[in-house]
Amino acid sequence: MSDIRRVHGDERLGTAFTLYPYAFDATPSPGTDAELRALLPYHRDNHTLIAERDGRTVATASAFPAQQNLRGNVLPMAGIGWVATHPDARRQGHGSRLMHRLHAELLDSNHRLATLYPFHPAFYERFGYVGLPLNRTATFPPAALAPLLAVELPGQVTQQGIADGFATYRAFQHHLLTNRHGATYTADYRAARALDPADRWLATAVVDGTVVGVLPYRIDGYGGTLRADELLYTTALGRALLLRFLAAHTHQVSTVVITVPPDEYPEAWATGLTVRTEAETAFPTSPPLMARLLSMEALRGARCGPGQVEIEVVDDRLLAGRYRLDGTGGTLHLDTAAGTAKTATLTAAGLAGLAYGVLDPGEVVTRGLGEIPDDAAEELRTLLPRLTPHVFGKG
Repeated sequence: MSDIRRVHGDERLGTAFTLYPYAFDATPSPGTDAELRALLPYHRDNHTLIAERDGRTVATASAFPAQQNLRGNVLPMAGIGWVATHPDARRQGHGSRLMHRLHAELLDSNHRLATLYPFHPAFYERFGYVGLPLNRTATFPPAALAPLLAVELPGQVTQQGIADGFATYRAFQHHLLTNRHGATYTADYRAARALDPADRWLATAVVDGTVVGVLPYRIDGYGGTLRADELLYTTALGRALLLRFLAAHTHQVSTVVITVPPDEYPEAWATGLTVRTEAETAFPTSPPLMARLLSMEALRGARCGPGQVEIEVVDDRLLAGRYRLDGTGGTLHLDTAAGTAKTATLTAAGLAGLAYGVLDPGEVVTRGLGEIPDDAAEELRTLLPRLTPHVFGKG
């Protein structure tokens, strides 16, 4: 049996970091101590656990602090990652023990939600996680947006290096956090991990002094591809300004590749736009994000529809129990329950699917994530209607 403990700072180098290169990089590699040490700032406030046996680290799991919007509530969220086990210690329960311990400690430190990118989704479903929709990539020639160049639009787009625009970019992300279901916001030390290379431009759309859209991007060469990160905007005008900015690159690049949320429709951006919009799921290389509730308190005060229902959450160490959900007044009230005719039995993954708006009650049942009588299903459909989470946010 291994011992589990938390590690901090430089102690990660001789423990958790000994597993990262083999698990997540091409190996064997000439990675140096200096290269690994350079990664420490991006793990500064991570909650890192290791499993040790005979003084050797055999498994690890970590999480970084973040925030996420769940149906209008901005809550402390933990981004779980770096779950790795040494090959000679796999299938011995180390990963499961680490996940249970990590969940408990994250809850103790007030985290209400957790997300992760799974290497093995069925494994994480057993720990209460449900898959969220993938963001899409839209690929098109910038000339297809040329009609926008002839349109007079109020406002302007400015361009600067991502390092110079970091504060603007982060402020806009934080604004989206408070207004968009599923939006995430990581700590600065994590966001800097993606931005420190300074290999991107930042296009910023401004109308009457207010930022209405941002777009980080880079160009891989003359006649090549403009590769944009997440298209972030608050208004249709903000999106139009950024798309018109992309159209201005018609004679510089041949292709634009841009990341958009699952419910964005690039084919409607311009008349006759030739575009390929796609998302590919593959494990472990391009998995959809998975998410779960660490506490039932994550639902308290969430925006909801009318309805009342009692649920029983089963097979979960953190959430097991009976609860009454009441949508009177448009925000969710939560109490313990004694039982009524409208009772749904849910796994933690089934509850997460309803809370994040990605599963209908009928889908919860057909996927084996719960048992929901018809009358309870109707209440849950109005109480927790389908929503598309916009899980954007570098870092």
